Amino acid sequence: MSPLGPFARTDGGGLPPGDIPGLRGAPVRTPVRTSGAATGPGLWPAILGRLLNRQLWIEAYGLPGYALTLRGRPAQGFSTTPRDFRPVDPAIGKGIIGGRFVLAGSSLEIEAAADPFNRPSPTRAFAIDLHAFAWLPSLMAQGERGAREALRLTLIWADVFVRWSPFAWDPDILARRAFNLACAARRMGQVATEAERLRLASIIARQARQLLRPPGGVATLPERMTAAALVGCVLSGPPGLSIRRKAIARLVRSLPRTVGPDGGHASRSPEAGLELLLDLLTLEDGLGQISEPLPDAVDDAIARLRDALAVQTLPDGRLATLQGGGPSTADRVAAARGVDARPEDVTGIVGGLSRIRSPLLTVTADTAAPARGPWAVNACAQPLAVEIVCGKDRLVTGCGWSPRAGDRQGLRLTPGHSTLTLGETSTGEPLGGWKADLLGPRLIGAPLHVEVNQRDGEGAVWLEIEHDGWVSGFGLLHQRRLYLDQRLDELRAEERLHPAPGRKDVVRAIAAPYAVRFQLEPGVQASLARDRRSILLRGHSGRGWWFRTDGPDVAIEPSVHVDDGLTRRSLQIVVRGSARTDSETKIRWKLSPAGAGGEPS
Repeated sequence: MSPLGPFARTDGGGLPPGDIPGLRGAPVRTPVRTSGAATGPGLWPAILGRLLNRQLWIEAYGLPGYALTLRGRPAQGFSTTPRDFRPVDPAIGKGIIGGRFVLAGSSLEIEAAADPFNRPSPTRAFAIDLHAFAWLPSLMAQGERGAREALRLTLIWADVFVRWSPFAWDPDILARRAFNLACAARRMGQVATEAERLRLASIIARQARQLLRPPGGVATLPERMTAAALVGCVLSGPPGLSIRRKAIARLVRSLPRTVGPDGGHASRSPEAGLELLLDLLTLEDGLGQISEPLPDAVDDAIARLRDALAVQTLPDGRLATLQGGGPSTADRVAAARGVDARPEDVTGIVGGLSRIRSPLLTVTADTAAPARGPWAVNACAQPLAVEIVCGKDRLVTGCGWSPRAGDRQGLRLTPGHSTLTLGETSTGEPLGGWKADLLGPRLIGAPLHVEVNQRDGEGAVWLEIEHDGWVSGFGLLHQRRLYLDQRLDELRAEERLHPAPGRKDVVRAIAAPYAVRFQLEPGVQASLARDRRSILLRGHSGRGWWFRTDGPDVAIEPSVHVDDGLTRRSLQIVVRGSARTDSETKIRWKLSPAGAGGEPS
């Protein structure tokens, strides 16, 4: 039986690529380049290399007897209990004891003491979490009963998937499973018989040894090596030492490429940086329990990731939802920041995300091009997108796409965040079909160039950003000018479309429709004023803010927001008009506290 079974569509089901809630409340098909048209010459070597490499290892690892090569020297027990700093929802574990698995927004009911693995999963995301043992921390929170059930499920999994298979032993799924097992192994061993304990040690050691072998992409190498090193901390004696030394050596070499000097993750996803930081903190705890020093490269990466997290955390305690980073939860972010949490008035630029603020307004803007190559699996085609928090109310945000919402690839397109879309197209698109099966759904498209200029004045901040994503199709540059008045807590902005130098004879003069979208956080109330140019916004605190614009057509329309893989209804403000490709077009808007200037007539 396949570990996935006949679950719901895995090829981008749900909201198809390009289906973004748009005009007048109906889903609008956003035309984008097809994957074939956008697959340039530089992508084919990666596709061919991955095709040959994957087939090679599938055949090698699928040979009878391959599992024997993973045995190594047997481990006799467990020496540490590393702490996973991620918050745990005990309700998931309680449900599992009762035979109900709730993972990735889906559920599966099984009989007591039955096998949840060798049966169809409701969705691919569910199957990933199931085989990654994402349920294990919550189950371990149920005390001795939970530990016994965790041991039973682990041994069942090992019986069914003792042989390597492309899905269950996928490097990224394997890394999460090994990480979760390492944190729980010692407590599981305490409720096991001697034979079960030795078998559990063998199961975990085999998976760590597999993590040290190819294949596996460069983008997730630190997570895989951290998981293997953690297993090396847990297994006692020479087997653990051998695994630990190999994994840490590779981890140290991979971190400089993954964590930038400013602490930004190479994927530019704030959530990816958060998850890597949490993994490294667990490794730090595991090494500390065996009195082994933390390598300088790992210690330095932890410090830089924490510094970056201070800038990426918004006043509501959650992350900015830019470049494939979901908002996460305030508890999860606080667990990673620890005692070194900085005051909320921090500003700066990290990983291409710029943060400016006044006493009541916090604005985060995307001021760099999306990641490319293997790092682009998280990337989104949403240049110059902004998120705005008023007080602690997140008002303007994005659709919240993250890799956990793999069936909602369309939310990665330009209309899926708070930025300008020209001609109802997108500046890039996710790779699809068999190419995505090989390389992952990385973002593809022409390279994007972004220029940023920030100036601080007395009581105000200027932020100007410009990108050339619309030049090839329309000959226009998009410039977003933000002026934050720190004394009035007022944000004034101008969207400027102007012809790129030297493009007048290349692009025929036409009128191109534009749409400036402002995706609203679920639960934010929006009321259109009588002047049809102003909208009153109220967040969860009830405080009012006026959004005003001089755009020709302003509307409040339905939208969606993805939160931890679940889709919620939301609203969006859409300012529409038409721009000529041979002249300049400006659209101005501002956000100010309600009561400043009174209600528009």
